[in-house]
Amino acid sequence: MSQEKNVKITMDIDSLRSELRDNSVRVIDVRREEDYKKSHIPNAVNLPLANLLSDDSPERVVKLVNTIGIDDETPVVVYDDTFGALASRVAWTLEYLGHSKVSLLETTFSKWKSLGLEHDDKIPQIQSKEHTIQLNSEILSTTDYLETSKNKPNVLLIDNRERLNYLEQHIPGAINLPYRTLATQDKILRPKEDMKRLLDNRGITGEFEIITYCGSVGTLSGLAYYALKSIGLSNIKLYVRSFKEWKGLEKPTVKQEDAHYWDLSAE
Repeated sequence: MSQEKNVKITMDIDSLRSELRDNSVRVIDVRREEDYKKSHIPNAVNLPLANLLSDDSPERVVKLVNTIGIDDETPVVVYDDTFGALASRVAWTLEYLGHSKVSLLETTFSKWKSLGLEHDDKIPQIQSKEHTIQLNSEILSTTDYLETSKNKPNVLLIDNRERLNYLEQHIPGAINLPYRTLATQDKILRPKEDMKRLLDNRGITGEFEIITYCGSVGTLSGLAYYALKSIGLSNIKLYVRSFKEWKGLEKPTVKQEDAHYWDLSAE
């Protein structure tokens, strides 16, 4: 199941404001509860990432999704205050559950507020809904899947951690695409043409099946997942347990022995 063609990867501010006025979208704020209670986008519901990750089994996730008023047809927009990484992980989890109508807000909550846009501390009254579970297993990579796939010529493994972490230790065969290279000053993802140029320069194209990973829970690589989708790539999997699980299972890792000082540059 791929994301519906009319669903944007990121939603721009004006579009979200319009949909909020029409009450035609469910907005999810994934920040901590104490931050959410101080101020949030009007009618946004709170689903802290830590709460989701405490047990992200589909059975529990669907219960959480039901309580915040989302069924299979509800358009969803997710935002955070952490350059889009936390929002991306929640959005990806909804996609994995089988929810195709999910977008990321193009900017962070701090930027939203700095623009003088509406926000309040009111907790909306939400009517529970019923979401089905139709797992989109095509977007998930397990350790076993990664181990059997990573050496295939048509598979590209991308490490989205900081350059220094990658140089110190990474999964054999992975190339580095630091998460900091994906954004602009104001938006969580570069414009499409700019992003395409960045990825083309690194040999990241649609001819590959792409598997992304980061340090532990798939947040940084979740952002990369949506960066890749933003230029039209579709054969992408998130190694959701990431390097922490790989290393914990004592799988092979490599160090970049011949790194030079300029390798530390994110660009």
